[in-house]
Amino acid sequence: MSIAIKAENLTRRFGKFTAVNSISLEVAQGEVFGFLGANGAGKTTAIRMFCGLLAPTEGQAWVSGISVAHFPRAVKKVIGYMSQKFSLYDELRVEENLDFFAGVYNLSKQDANQRKEEVLAQFGLQDVRRRITGSLPLGWKQRLALASALIHNPRILFLDEPTGGVDPIARRNFWETIHNLAAKGVTIFVTTHYMDEAEYCHRISIMDQGVIAAIGSPQELKAQYGKSTIQEVFVHLIKGSQIESHFGLPGIGSTSY
Repeated sequence: MSIAIKAENLTRRFGKFTAVNSISLEVAQGEVFGFLGANGAGKTTAIRMFCGLLAPTEGQAWVSGISVAHFPRAVKKVIGYMSQKFSLYDELRVEENLDFFAGVYNLSKQDANQRKEEVLAQFGLQDVRRRITGSLPLGWKQRLALASALIHNPRILFLDEPTGGVDPIARRNFWETIHNLAAKGVTIFVTTHYMDEAEYCHRISIMDQGVIAAIGSPQELKAQYGKSTIQEVFVHLIKGSQIESHFGLPGIGSTSY
């Protein structure tokens, strides 16, 4: 399978603080790849580098074969990005938000109108197309944010904690949509701190203190660590990291190697 996303020793420092510490990974086209970790683990910093929003300090990364360090603007044109705070304009109507993002991606008027009708139907937004976005419940805003990220038909979609704050039914429906997209060949790179969502991914990585502590399918990781859930795997890895860090021992999450 072709590689959609690749990183080699990708690193980002802010002064003396290393937010992402020499991570390496590959994500195949059409794969749902989960990027797990606690708050502050480095997930958002990493995804911002992949999206061309933040320059790496060291290492390299490619998205759809494009170097994120050398051609960040080109990367932005071929991906969809949905942030955890939903980059929507609350004062605009639903369809006006879609019109805006179609313009951001330089779609022609004909293509923009066609894609708007397609995503309105795809996400069940036809009946609220004239609603002011700020008046929508959070679950509906989530649908609109995803529709906006897909307005230009990207083959790679980055989702940064997209289910935060939404109810369980909306979360389940969201993941059904994600797998439908992946079945059509769209690559999904999703950050989350909900461990149960890891079970929906083809593969996951668990990040801790800027490094990748483990990577593999949910089944592989549960078998490797002798745990019945990804939550248990996560707690096992993070607790081990915290103990080693406390006693000054090298291990998962340590910046000494």
